[in-house]
Amino acid sequence: MLPRDDFVFTIGYDGPVAVIDGHAKKRYRGLSTDALIKKGLFRAAYSSAIFSGDPKELQMVADAYGSLTGTPVNLPSMNRLFGVFPVDVKRSLIL
Repeated sequence: MLPRDDFVFTIGYDGPVAVIDGHAKKRYRGLSTDALIKKGLFRAAYSSAIFSGDPKELQMVADAYGSLTGTPVNLPSMNRLFGVFPVDVKRSLIL
């Protein structure tokens, strides 16, 4: 499994390799899910919540996003909304 910051800032996959947004990782690494939400980084916040496995964090992201957009978001649609799916990869490529 990838380290947390690699997973949080993954922007896609090239086969078995996770492609990481190096600029965002360098700038925002180590921020909590809540801090990522406050910065408006909802995709990264959702990835952080998935990585933590804490249902409260997942709900926190859904609630914050729903408040911002004015549209309630249910948890099952969040993976598709943000394009985030846990994938077992062995390597990462930082761009």
